[in-house]
Amino acid sequence: MKIYYRIILLSVFATFAFQKDIQAQGCVAVRNMATTCGIAFDSLQHSSLWQMSVNYRYFKSFRHFRGSHEETERVEEGTEVINNDNSVILGASYTLNNRWSFAAIIPFVFIDRSSLYEHKGNNSGERYHTSSSGLGDIRLAAYYGLIPETVKGNLNVGLGIKIPTGNYQYKDVFQRPEGPELRYVDQSIQPGDGGWGVSAEFSFSHLVARNLYGYATGFYLFNPMNTNGVERSPNLTAGIPLSNEFSVTDQFLFRAGGRYVIHHNLQVGLGFRAEGIPAEDAIGDSDGWRRPGYIYSVEPSAIYTIKNKHTFGVNVPVALYRNRTKNTIDMTRSEMTGEDFHGDAAFSDWLLSVFYVVRF
Repeated sequence: MKIYYRIILLSVFATFAFQKDIQAQGCVAVRNMATTCGIAFDSLQHSSLWQMSVNYRYFKSFRHFRGSHEETERVEEGTEVINNDNSVILGASYTLNNRWSFAAIIPFVFIDRSSLYEHKGNNSGERYHTSSSGLGDIRLAAYYGLIPETVKGNLNVGLGIKIPTGNYQYKDVFQRPEGPELRYVDQSIQPGDGGWGVSAEFSFSHLVARNLYGYATGFYLFNPMNTNGVERSPNLTAGIPLSNEFSVTDQFLFRAGGRYVIHHNLQVGLGFRAEGIPAEDAIGDSDGWRRPGYIYSVEPSAIYTIKNKHTFGVNVPVALYRNRTKNTIDMTRSEMTGEDFHGDAAFSDWLLSVFYVVRF
């Protein structure tokens, strides 16, 4: 029986949060789902009804892992897959009172992917590019303060809906041995996943010493839809009784750490971060193609507020541990053949997230 107890992540500025980054650092195809800015800090008692935000994120994935083992020869031989991921996430929130707030999160992606194997093969020595861009999957959420915000901290929970507004059938030209061919781009750079989802979140902050706060936030996206009809490769599951269409995957993020208020306008933080996608979804079947896995990171961050209205922040998660776990196709193939099948995925070393919030 599949059980995932992850009700995670929530707010950060006002009663609601502008958080990161449900976008894992690599080919593990986790999308820009959470709220919009990248640090788990309190709102410092901001009373504004409306807040708008913009969050820019960048990472480069290129280090290949099969399980927790890094295949360093891929970089040495020049056969690694490289994703350069740029995204801009717009956010808006409305605070109804000291208990309730509401938010909309609108992501836009601009991703370049280069490889050998997808085109003329690793033995060709010829690297070509595909790319995708456009609107991602929009998320709407409501947040409730179980413990309303005070100078000593808060506890919030949130529930949202993910709308499949992003293109999950994005195509680009691949340079094949027989000539150029228009095909679906890789799952990791598709702007959307094609399914409706439900997100659950929490955010907790508490004053533990003078100017020092502890925090924990979490996020889980339930994606009940099995597959979205986009086929990765017609031959990949030959003889295997599973779909080779792209999976519509669950996602998760957990963060915990401390932050220190240097000045009422300036805070710095350091925490632990875990994010990724599970091999199987909590609800529904998980028959299609996915690259499951997770990343553990250390996450330094900083935030600066001007005149209680403008907030600027940055966080840079740095990967400590990466693991590409087996998907259902890997597990079924291994069971049927008696051989150990385990796909790989490319991960990044770090992620940059910079944001700006304005209050009205």
